[in-house]
Amino acid sequence: MKNRMIAWVTGVVSIVIILMVIIVAIEPPKDGITRAQAFKALALSLISKEDCEKKEEERGSSYFSAKEKDNWFVKYMDFLYEEQYLNEELSVPTLASAQGFLTYGEAAFIAGRISGRLKRQVGATKYNRDSVYPQEEWWELYDGILQETDPEGLVRMVEGVLYGTPSNLPQANSWTAYTTEGNYGFQGLALDAYLDCKIRFLAREGEMIAMRELVSEDVVYENVWLTQKDAGYFKAYLGTSYREFPMNDTMENSQDMVNLLADLHMEKGKLTKITMKKDRIRGKVLSVTDNAIEIEGYGEVPLADNFHVYKAYGDFKVMTAGDILVGYDLQEFVTAEGRLCAALLEREFDAKTIRVLLMDSEFKSVFHPNADLVLGSPAVMKYETSGGKTESEHLEAGTELLIAPEDDRLQYGRITITPDKEDGITIRSIKRSNGTPSYSGSLEIKAEDGGLVLVNDLYLEEYLTKVVPSEMPASYEMEALKAQAVCARTYAYRQIQGNAYSQYGAHVDDSINFQVYNNADTNERTGRAVKETYGKMLICEGKPINAFYYSTSCGHTTDGSVWGEGGASLPYLKAREIKSGGNVLDEDDNESFDAFIRGDDPAAYESPCPMFRWETDISAGMVNAQLNTVGVVQDLVITERGPGGIASVLKVVGSDGTDYIKGQSAIRSALGNRELVIQKKDGNSMKGSPTLPSAFISVEKRVSGEGEVSFHIYGGGYGHGVGMSQNGAQKMAKEGMDYASILSFFYQGTELMEVSGDAASE
Repeated sequence: MKNRMIAWVTGVVSIVIILMVIIVAIEPPKDGITRAQAFKALALSLISKEDCEKKEEERGSSYFSAKEKDNWFVKYMDFLYEEQYLNEELSVPTLASAQGFLTYGEAAFIAGRISGRLKRQVGATKYNRDSVYPQEEWWELYDGILQETDPEGLVRMVEGVLYGTPSNLPQANSWTAYTTEGNYGFQGLALDAYLDCKIRFLAREGEMIAMRELVSEDVVYENVWLTQKDAGYFKAYLGTSYREFPMNDTMENSQDMVNLLADLHMEKGKLTKITMKKDRIRGKVLSVTDNAIEIEGYGEVPLADNFHVYKAYGDFKVMTAGDILVGYDLQEFVTAEGRLCAALLEREFDAKTIRVLLMDSEFKSVFHPNADLVLGSPAVMKYETSGGKTESEHLEAGTELLIAPEDDRLQYGRITITPDKEDGITIRSIKRSNGTPSYSGSLEIKAEDGGLVLVNDLYLEEYLTKVVPSEMPASYEMEALKAQAVCARTYAYRQIQGNAYSQYGAHVDDSINFQVYNNADTNERTGRAVKETYGKMLICEGKPINAFYYSTSCGHTTDGSVWGEGGASLPYLKAREIKSGGNVLDEDDNESFDAFIRGDDPAAYESPCPMFRWETDISAGMVNAQLNTVGVVQDLVITERGPGGIASVLKVVGSDGTDYIKGQSAIRSALGNRELVIQKKDGNSMKGSPTLPSAFISVEKRVSGEGEVSFHIYGGGYGHGVGMSQNGAQKMAKEGMDYASILSFFYQGTELMEVSGDAASE
């Protein structure tokens, strides 16, 4: 009996074991992930694709053979080998290995390089280390890896509709996925099965890491622009590209689908319905924010979730809300359900008007607690009321207005005051160097959270009559004033396109942030300079240039690289000597530039100017207080100079280490201080400011008998040193050069042209 019981139990156990073996044998293996895909994901948790490529270039060699080193995954694996996240024996650097599946042993090695906790999470043993590591377990592990390697969250989950890859977009770039959330590289991934689907994917800085989830096969492409390709087909612009769709019998007549906005309804990759949007409005744009556009006659109209901007004239182009210029009526807006679905830009702007945001008296804020006005001529005041209506009032000359943020007339929008004559509005609540300023054009007042915003809308040429005397003394030579007028006009044109204050309905402000406006009295001579150069701008390759200018040079200019754009991107801005027959310059070494800046250059146009050379002293303690990064400052050394000799890298040596200040602006700020005394060439002195007069400097360390460290700075010039030196232009004009020759000297390779909007388009 006992033996039979033992046999029975043994038999049952054997059967169970056999069944378990059978179950394990017939259970399908879990999907793995290729090494190439896993290692790409790991590398992108540590570094961007761009930086990975740079390291590959710098390395100049590969762990892979010459035959295999051009594969897409090599840069990622080479980086991981170099950083010891991969082991060459465990993960062999070959194509066959990269295309194979990641193992438990490899996952454990990677995880162990990051933390013991993650290594334990892998669950590798001597029995499974060569087995395929399941894909889903890899992504669970990857979440833990990101917590350790990506604290800034640069790897993120993105949800969007995939509308294009090179398989369905003939104009697509290789390995580029086009989604409603932007374009992404997708090396190593297979995405075509998800076209016209909403998906979730991991990405870092424009590179897709993995497709993680199919969200929906039913999608709607909202607010797309339709044009006809040929009979039977139409184009639909989705994001930055277009798709071609065949017409079918259920759709509207193809002629009715040309140049219209529509929603495209897709189900499982097939177009099932087109909803046309034909309602349109137009008017001058008064402001553009992230959520709404204010249109004259309509007030603030909210934007639809998928608002688009299309350039509908000339070559069709998909643009952005930043391309909608305030102060102009250049577009129609397509509307639906009380929202703006798209803006259709219909023509280039002509730069006839400019909108100036008026800052407070100290130029510290764009907000005003109130607006105290008096009218110098009859005017019309308009403001919006409930229901989208506009009220108008006729005001007499001499009318005084005190407007506060809580004024009832600001409840539904802005107040606009338009006088009959020039300089028709005096704003008593603003003070400028010329006293209480008066303004031409119209004045718009709007209540914002910080207070009132005041915008002066006026003709560009009228604006220039108040910029030129604010930027250059009216007593200067006429040809210098004309050169300044052309620079100011060209600069303003570019700033209008920049649209910096579109949220407040302005292009520029009236401070040194742009061009100083209405800070000095208008003058017959400066007005003549503007009039006699009417419409003329500096053009390079068909576009208005960045016409930078500044006060005084040290005898050298520098190039556009001080703005971080690189000299090649601004070919008309060269470093050169400012003297008759001046040479174009490259970088100067410290020794030669030190000798230049500590001496004089009598042949330079600006040699007689007080700021041509200047000197000052700054104590180590003052530098300590301003930098506070290296302990007690012990030395300052210019280690790199840009073209023309401008300081580009300042080495700061301290008791706690070394720091490097990069860029002319940062160097000027690091060494500037209001307590400094600047000794000018003419023997006079002036107080310092938060920035040094220029970055054309040489630094000499000095130690007193008591051991106190200070630094004597030899400098030259006043300003950033890019483009036209105003005092240089003055001296050139005195020597008989006309304004065209002056401009040609400072902006080489440019043309002086009277520009229409189309000729100056971007």
